[in-house]
Amino acid sequence: MSLANAHTAPLDRFSLPDTGGHFGGYGGVYVPETLMTALQELGAAYDLARKDPVFLTELRHHLKEFAGRPTELGFAARLTEYCGGAKIYLKREDLLHTGAHKINNALAQALLARRMGKKRIIAETGAGQHGVATAAACAKFGLECVVYMGAHDMERQSLNVFRMRLMGAEVRGVTAGQQTLKEAINEAMRDWVTNVRSTHYILGTAYGSHPYPMMVRDFHRVIGQEAKEQILAREGRLPDELIACVGGGSNAIGLFFEFLEEPNVRMIGVEAGGHGIKRGEHAARFAGGRLGVLQGCKTFLLQDAEGQIESTHSVSAGLDYAAVGPEHAFYRDRGRIQFAYATDDEVMAAFQLCSRLEGIIPALESTHAIVEGMKRAKALAKDKVIIINLSGRGDKDVQQVAKILDVKL
Repeated sequence: MSLANAHTAPLDRFSLPDTGGHFGGYGGVYVPETLMTALQELGAAYDLARKDPVFLTELRHHLKEFAGRPTELGFAARLTEYCGGAKIYLKREDLLHTGAHKINNALAQALLARRMGKKRIIAETGAGQHGVATAAACAKFGLECVVYMGAHDMERQSLNVFRMRLMGAEVRGVTAGQQTLKEAINEAMRDWVTNVRSTHYILGTAYGSHPYPMMVRDFHRVIGQEAKEQILAREGRLPDELIACVGGGSNAIGLFFEFLEEPNVRMIGVEAGGHGIKRGEHAARFAGGRLGVLQGCKTFLLQDAEGQIESTHSVSAGLDYAAVGPEHAFYRDRGRIQFAYATDDEVMAAFQLCSRLEGIIPALESTHAIVEGMKRAKALAKDKVIIINLSGRGDKDVQQVAKILDVKL
């Protein structure tokens, strides 16, 4: 499907991506020749696994027993009262083992790697939650684990670094460039090229070369499947709006996917506004980006006129990335998913407010969605319903927030 007719063609969420991994004009496979065989092998293995009742049954078992699914859909009564408008529900992915939605994908890909006979796992991580989830899955299944993490992110997420190492993972700091997520992915891809026969790369978000965006989306669909069933049970109808933070976009597409063909459900992805939409001061790709190719994928990027990747900034390490998942770019073009951004100052205020009103300390990434959710709740009538995806908990961020607030622990 071309971008020219993407707006008018009937929506069929299961038709994407195409066999080449394209979501309209986005996605695809842009990697060195040395990785083509590995990606083809992975695609074939996943195609078999997704149809195999034995694989799916085992995955459901581990998601329930180890990860703690299903997660609750909780009514945020005090936050709703504070906003004075629409009812706010929180999809509590923060209650999962390891503290975020990332465990859904990490468990599934670890099982797939074991099925493929790969005993060494590599991963990248920004905020550390994907690294922690991967380390946990590898410990459970007895797999070797190496996690690449930018040195700057290691400093602001030192607790997660220690958690990974406790579970037996080797955490390799990356000191190139901005020392954040982009550089961590670069190093993970270099490792994969070198050790492709023995190693599986558990990519942590709905990004990269095909089949990763599709595969990661599918492994997170459980979020939206549960949320749909739960809101129907609680309210007797579908929500008016869904809101989720978007870095690469795995938690968001996981929530949104089940509702894409529900025309009366509005969906909003929230990017990192950082210090404001000024060059190098944010990570809001749709507010300041353009079409390009980065790390195996064609999508919206923050880049200059010569195609050089621009610096990014966010108070949340997990959203501090120059590109966005290709499926999000596709649905944004056709107006199905809308995008907003939250600034660091807004996030810091909402982080404290949610903690005080609800007794829930949200991840800084997830707090971006709370910022937008509060704005929308205030703008909507009291008979409207909003679901915010609380993609992770903020234990990992407490030390960083204390430092920003100049609080001595």
